[in-house]
Amino acid sequence: MVPKPITVTVGAPPVSSPPNPLLKNAVSTVKTEEKPQTTTLPPLSTTTPKTNPAPTIKTTPQQRLEPKRKTNSWAPALMLNALDSIVNNFIDPPLKPSVDPRHVLSQNFAPVNELPPTECQVIEGSLPPCLDGAYIRNGPNPQFLPRGPYHLFDGDGMLHALRIFQGKPTLCSRYVKTYKYTMENDAGFPLIPNVFSGFNSLAGSAARGSLTAARIATGQFNPSNGIGLANTSLAFFANRLFALGESDLPYAVYVTPNGEVETIGRYDFNGKLSVSMTAHPKVDPDTGECFAFRYGPVPPFLTYFRFDPNGNKHDDVPIFSVTSPSFLHDFAITKNYAVFCDIQLGMNPLGMIAGGSPMGSIASKVPRIGVLPRYAKDESMMKWFEVPGFNFIHAINAWEEDEGRTLVVVAPNILSLEHAIERVELVHAMVEKLRIDLETGIVTRQPVSARNLDFAVINPAFVGKKNRFVYAAVGDPMPKISGVVKLDVSKVEERGECTVGCRMYGEGCYGGEPFFVAKEEGGEEDDGYLVTYVHDERKGESKFLVMDTKSPELDVVAVVRLPRRVPYGFHGYFVKESDLRKAVLL
Repeated sequence: MVPKPITVTVGAPPVSSPPNPLLKNAVSTVKTEEKPQTTTLPPLSTTTPKTNPAPTIKTTPQQRLEPKRKTNSWAPALMLNALDSIVNNFIDPPLKPSVDPRHVLSQNFAPVNELPPTECQVIEGSLPPCLDGAYIRNGPNPQFLPRGPYHLFDGDGMLHALRIFQGKPTLCSRYVKTYKYTMENDAGFPLIPNVFSGFNSLAGSAARGSLTAARIATGQFNPSNGIGLANTSLAFFANRLFALGESDLPYAVYVTPNGEVETIGRYDFNGKLSVSMTAHPKVDPDTGECFAFRYGPVPPFLTYFRFDPNGNKHDDVPIFSVTSPSFLHDFAITKNYAVFCDIQLGMNPLGMIAGGSPMGSIASKVPRIGVLPRYAKDESMMKWFEVPGFNFIHAINAWEEDEGRTLVVVAPNILSLEHAIERVELVHAMVEKLRIDLETGIVTRQPVSARNLDFAVINPAFVGKKNRFVYAAVGDPMPKISGVVKLDVSKVEERGECTVGCRMYGEGCYGGEPFFVAKEEGGEEDDGYLVTYVHDERKGESKFLVMDTKSPELDVVAVVRLPRRVPYGFHGYFVKESDLRKAVLL
């Protein structure tokens, strides 16, 4: 029997909202407290890392950012800005809700200023000792209010970090100081066009492409230094914490003992990573190895690679059996394999001709699962299995059974995939469990939950291993999240109810992706806590919620009142205290 969801009542009667500044025609900026530091990481070292208060960071010639340049009074910049206004107002204005900043950046999606480390108040319960460390949520937060089309995925990355030490929390919100952010912040206006909203028609693409070429020619920015946002997720491997976005290299960041969030720099792993990397690398909890990939619009459309525990990158493995550009946002690993899903979402030139996004669904394409030995040096042993109607954007987990003859994959299957870019609120994700017989090629599928679920996580100690419990966010609709459920995927074979826990946040309250933190290493799989930020839209207040994963109602054991609202974002990560202390800085 499924327990009745428990409602957390944290709201108050609705209050009138202040006028939305996005409705103004004038260009505004989101002010920051300080100028970005243009520092980057040096090459990896296998020597004993130095720890604690950040020393002076050295730069290398390849990674050093360009000198600051005040361009807002420079004649070519003024001329190109005038042309940019013509494009945004007349050639390609934001006509659709999905790219209209007045719609996309409304309510708690609106950007916020940076926040220096600020003490927070625990207003309910107490923070468990295992939460000593930092919970960090990444997400889009444009430093300039858009002058033209803007998609939810287009904002500069901002990290909202709750540093917890001996039960005392401190919140800090800082931009990831990417090359794009730094150059635009220094110039005082946008230089690089939005990827998801700036190329939604032939006329708009041609005009913005020409403007971009002109800005490069006049020296306003150098694309070889990166144009990405680092706004999607975070990962900790090789004793470094990285902010990630799949349009660029990783950016190393550091959380100081007092809770400050610093960007160390763009990192290329001794020159071995030159283009980009997935925002969802997988770290083997037993070996410390990190597995990753990149995808792109030109062959090879998929490239797989891995890092050893010290962060040394191995050679690329190009996957030429992916014959067209596909949206490969996530993947999974097992003890012996890397698992990809070649989905029906990819480059769609006809959609752009019709005035839509250059990325869209391809109805004639049959989705397929690709299985590659995770230590492969080439794709000769890659196997593909067609799975009609199965499209995952976020993987949950995968493992092997029957002495390696069977591969099990758990992931949300994205229904109505045609809306995944332009009408996210119409997307429904149904969690499924797949079994692939690697010898016969037979694929069987079983639904785990028909509810609209995504942004699902597991106990990180079970990545690549057989696990029972999944914690998934409830879309209401996506990207707004009204609660979290606990699923027991082992009950699928028993044809039983897989939902074994549920917590709804209450009327007008919405959260983000949950993250699982174990009470202790080596404990039971579900013995721990879920943590996330929750925002009350009626009161305009944000809180940090800690939930007990052992309880059927996911009981709230601690609530932290945050000093200001945290906008809705993407993926979060918890870094335990011991990892923060050994983070490499030199």
